[in-house]
Parts: sequence; C-alpha cells; structure tokens
Amino acid sequence: MQPMFINGQWVSRSSDGEVIDVVNPATEEIIDSVPNGSAADADKAVQAAKSAFKEWRWTSAYERAELMQTAANKLRHHFDAIAELLTLEEGKAISENEEEVEWVIGSLEYYAGLIRNSRGRVLQPAVRSQFNFTLKEPYGVVAAIVPFNFPLLLMIWKVAPALAAGNTVVIKPSDHTPLSTLKLMDCVFDDFPPGVINVLTGRGERAGEALVAHPDVPVVAFTGSTAIGRRISEIGSRRIKRLHLELGGKDPFVIAPDADVETAAEAVAYAALINAGQVCTSTERVYVPEQLAGAFTGALVDFVQSLKLGPGLERTTDMGPLAAPHYRQKVLSHIEDAKARGAKILTGGKAPAGLERGWYLEPTVLTNVNHSMVCMREETFGPTIPVMTYRTFDEAIELCNDSDYGLGACLRSNDPRLIKRFFDEVQGGTIWINDPLTDNYGGPFGGFKMSGNARELGEEGLESFLETKHVHWDFSDEVKDYWYPYS
Repeated sequence: MQPMFINGQWVSRSSDGEVIDVVNPATEEIIDSVPNGSAADADKAVQAAKSAFKEWRWTSAYERAELMQTAANKLRHHFDAIAELLTLEEGKAISENEEEVEWVIGSLEYYAGLIRNSRGRVLQPAVRSQFNFTLKEPYGVVAAIVPFNFPLLLMIWKVAPALAAGNTVVIKPSDHTPLSTLKLMDCVFDDFPPGVINVLTGRGERAGEALVAHPDVPVVAFTGSTAIGRRISEIGSRRIKRLHLELGGKDPFVIAPDADVETAAEAVAYAALINAGQVCTSTERVYVPEQLAGAFTGALVDFVQSLKLGPGLERTTDMGPLAAPHYRQKVLSHIEDAKARGAKILTGGKAPAGLERGWYLEPTVLTNVNHSMVCMREETFGPTIPVMTYRTFDEAIELCNDSDYGLGACLRSNDPRLIKRFFDEVQGGTIWINDPLTDNYGGPFGGFKMSGNARELGEEGLESFLETKHVHWDFSDEVKDYWYPYS
C-alpha cells in the first residue's frame, strides 16, 4: 500500500479504510494499492494547504524558484526509476514516458525562471500626486485534478505555475495512475515546506468532488472529459470558483492537395496513435483530397501495420495498451457504430493476436466515414484513424469547424496561402503545421468551444493562478474638489 501525502506526512489509510488497486494495463496484474480518499481526507489536505499558504505566499519569488529548480535537479537523478514506474501504471511506450519526465523537468525550470520577472505593472496616474500600480497575487489553495494519460506532465502544467505564483496545492491524481505522483513527493518535492504540496489519492466521485466543493479551495485546475468538466462547473459555480478546465477534443488533420502522401501518412499515424490515441489532442478526424485518397490510405495502412504493439517497457514497442478495459470497450463501440453506418475497416478493429493479457487494441483505419458517425462527433480517445475525403479546401475548413470541440488542428502543406487560411479560419487553441502535437514551454495550450477555458504553459499558464489587485495611492492628503458638498 502506497500512502497519501498530507501536510508533509504519509497517510497510510483513508478515513474509512477504503482501498484502490493500481493495475498494470499491459499485464492486468495489480502493481500496488492506494487509499481511496474521502471527503474527510480532502478536508485535511485542504486545511494543510490553507495553513501553509499563510507563509508560502510571502516566500520570495527567488526562494520559490530555487526550490523548483532543486526539484528539477532531483528528478534528473531519479529519471529512470520515475519513467519505469510511469510505464508500469500508465502503459505507454517507455520512450514516450521518458519524454514526459523531460517535460516535467523543463516545466519546473521554465516557471522557476518566469516567476523572477515581475509582480505587476506601473500605470499612468490621473494626476501628479497619485501612484497607480497593479499587483499579481496568489489565490490560495489550488486543487489540481489530473487524468491518467499523462499523469506527471498534466500535473506539472498546473502545479509548477501554481507554486511559482505563490499558491499551495492539493493534487488529486487519477485512480489509475497515482504511483508516479506519490514517488515525486518522496524523492523530488521533499524539500518543500509541509502543506505546500499535498497528494490526495482517491476516486473522482469521492476525493475529487470533495475538493471541488470545498469552501477553502478557490481554484480548481482540471484536465479530463467534457462531461466531468461540466460536473465540476456545476459544483464550482455555487461558490464562483476560478475554474481552469482543459477538456475533450476531436482534433482534425487536413492533408492539403500539395502534400506528399508518404510523409503525411507517417505524420497522421503519429498524431493519432501516440499513447494508443489517449491524448486530448490526438488526431481523431482526417480529411484528404479525393484525388489523393487512394494513395494516402494505402500508405497509411502500410505504415500502421508495421507498428509493434506490446508492453511499454519493451524498447521495441511502438504502441502500448489502453489504460483500462472500459476505455477499450468505448473505442470498440465507436468502431461498431461506424461499421453499422457504412464505414469500412482497412486494418485493425480488434484485439491483437498473441497479446492475450492486457487491454490492447490494434490501430484501426476507417474509410467511408461521415459526420453522422459517433467516431467523427464524440471523443474516441483510442487508436482509430477515420479518413474522410473532401473536394475543396473551403470544404475541408468547414469540416474542421463542424464540431463541438476546438482544442487543436493539424495541417500538412507547404502552400503558404493554404497555411494562412488554415490558421486564420480553423477554430482551435493550437494549430500545428507539418509538425503535429509538438508543445512549447512558452506557448499557451488550451482550447475553444467545449474543449474548455484554460490556458496552460507560457505566461498565460502563470496568469491563470494569479489574481490582479489595483492600488490607487495618492501622496496628497488634501481635500479633493470633487468630494461633498457639490455646491
């Protein structure tokens, strides 16, 4: 049993003793277990964070930055162990998890540097005797509710700027993947004062909802499905909380008429299948010109069939399993709906032979799809590549925007006129041209429409955890001519 971490102490059981088993998705074996935190446990974590905030908020930016840099340095020393544990509990290929750990290090260092820059700005005063300026201040306790697909990356995108801004945090990791976060508390974040960082394990309907509803949590930062984001909005709105929601996606990928089909096929496969398609920005809709459809789908099928499925710890593995059986079943239901409506499966669509244990699913290429199908409307979150044809680039842009979501979009082209039209007209928080799903520490990440209201990374990511105070200071204490009496 791995304990929770509250107020600098390891807590080995929940208030009522409930336990969650953590299962390796590649083998279906239990790796370890954690407490299923209750509302009482959530309250203890929040009270610890609230108490720590009284001192942490006044810790200088330079001290906070030093602690964050120290944490980054420690993570380098534990790099291999963290990447391996992440692979065991989450399932994706070890190379992808090594990249995730690199991102945790880089994010800590980025915000450690950024927080040193400024605390506000000086404004032009209305009259000579006045001094006007703004201050950026932390909110207090931030609840960071994190999904299973990138347990450390999506945690640090919230926690690093929150800490840098002077907030304290309670992390609620996914009940599928809590172990790597707890490991960080043991060997990476151990220099932080007690209560500044807390980890509350548990299921969303217990621990998560208790955090969202808690009166002493002014900010909730969440990454996950739109349905759960809607639930968090309903609860949080009762206290007008600051909700930082990064939600679902249904990202399109357009192959322009000038694109090379071979390289386009490789780009699409990467964008759709990384982490077995369990990425909020995964390509889930592909649009290809009618005249390139045959060549493109042929190249795509050949490339997809060359990929190796297997346990993430094997260095030859390209794609690991899905995180849990119900996630695989959801993907299969999307495939079955598409088949029933006339789609054709060119490859995949079933569990692979030779991998009897683990929640694997062959990468699946679908054609003859349209927007009436679930696989083109709802987030699939699995290794499917539905390919639809278009006649004109105008039609391709319309198809991209015909969605409730607007997280990101990809284009493969070298035509500057098409590229400008694409990033001007497509509704998405990130537009990738020729290099899909690449992030930048300084570039804000987030979506339009039902993909949420958050921006993570960049200066915008820091601003999300700061509120603005305007100070109006008049050096003169004389009576003003605009005071009473008006006569």
